[in-house]
Amino acid sequence: MRLRLRLFEFEDLPWFPAIIRAGMMDYLRFMISGLGTYRPIAPLLAEGLARTGQTRVLELGAGAGGGTETVLAALQAHGQPRATITLTDLYPQPAAWADIARRTHGAIGFEPAAVNALAVPAQLAGFRAIFSAFHHFPPEAATAMLRDAVQAGTGIGVFEGAGKHWVELLLAWTVLPVAQLLLTPFFRPFRLSRLVFTYLIPLIPLCTIWDGTVSVLRMYPVDELLKLAHAADPEGHFAWQAGKKRHWWGPEVTYLVGWPAADNL
Repeated sequence: MRLRLRLFEFEDLPWFPAIIRAGMMDYLRFMISGLGTYRPIAPLLAEGLARTGQTRVLELGAGAGGGTETVLAALQAHGQPRATITLTDLYPQPAAWADIARRTHGAIGFEPAAVNALAVPAQLAGFRAIFSAFHHFPPEAATAMLRDAVQAGTGIGVFEGAGKHWVELLLAWTVLPVAQLLLTPFFRPFRLSRLVFTYLIPLIPLCTIWDGTVSVLRMYPVDELLKLAHAADPEGHFAWQAGKKRHWWGPEVTYLVGWPAADNL
């Protein structure tokens, strides 16, 4: 699918209730973690750390931290036993993140203050990564994010947990809403509000269906990712590559990775 529509997502709206956004993020975290969505890109991320001599992944737009624990385990299995991850977001979720930090004994930490992915504070070092969120940024902002990484001299990886196919829209309308209704009672940490706004006033599942649909429609295809990278780095300070990695059970992850070119290290 090459169609890219610039529609809105509820979670992007500043007035959107934080309690509904948190419920949506809890669902995404549960599903991404349970399905191991980002395991296929662990070798790319491990290579980025190795090429830049870093051990910390600085995750931008982390949401509720979905999939981060499986990414960390996969990194450790791919030659990065000392890897750590720091979660950041423009809308921090410290309650969800603290639970992850506790389970990982601090290997996954977080920045409690809001972090703008387009202008990351200099003190937040690490190989930058953004999972399931790059499509939220229009071309100008997406280019600015990549440019900020280039100017900081750190590597960056952009990863979307889909291959941009029509079947993914069908899943967002059918199978995934049913899974959300069945699995919500098992999400942790427990929130009474999550049950209220899932079953009594179903704002969380309805907004999730809309945002999931729009996410696929807003995704950048591989060739557009490379165009954004070259616009952000016209002088070629970084080496860039983009493509798709497939899970053994079918789904794809679309990616763009870049790190300082050999002559710029």
